[in-house]
Amino acid sequence: MTQMSHRRVVPVVVILLIGVVCAQDRVQSELRFAAHSKDEKTAGVWVDGQYVGFVKELVGDKKLMLLPGKHEIVIRQPWYNEFVKEVILEPGKTHEVKVELVKSAQLPTKDATGELKIAATPSRAAVFVDGQYAGHVDEFGGVGKAMLLTPGQHRLHIALPGYLPFDTMVDLRPQQKLKIQTDLVKGSITEAGSQVNKQ
Repeated sequence: MTQMSHRRVVPVVVILLIGVVCAQDRVQSELRFAAHSKDEKTAGVWVDGQYVGFVKELVGDKKLMLLPGKHEIVIRQPWYNEFVKEVILEPGKTHEVKVELVKSAQLPTKDATGELKIAATPSRAAVFVDGQYAGHVDEFGGVGKAMLLTPGQHRLHIALPGYLPFDTMVDLRPQQKLKIQTDLVKGSITEAGSQVNKQ
């Protein structure tokens, strides 16, 4: 191939790549969330059974771009009823979901005197205790932040798509303060994905 033909190939490849990226943007749909209270903004979001993050972070480079069609959106926050909504997304359009959480009749128990702090990276990972979504890591670390648990054994599960999950058992005594620290290891979406579904 001559030097001249090399020069022609490069611009053609660049134009094709730009065309593919633009076509993908026109095909995909953006899903946005409108939340008002702190609890709504920090609630976990599942799309079609897959945890994707918490409400207030799903913007900018973490915005949700989905294929058009029907999707089930589930938003979970401890002490609130699950918010479930089915949406139909159109190609190239933006759809906004108004998050409206309703307090659950179930209240925290007064027996929850054990304190568990969690320091993990990434801090946006989902935390499950005994199979129930409890929040994301960032809510349970730092000054004045901890999870109150009843004394006894509890199964702790920390997971995020793209990372291998972390699992451990904690055994808390009354009034005990315990800290768990871990770094999630990168893995494939198939290795981690099923572990982040509702336990």
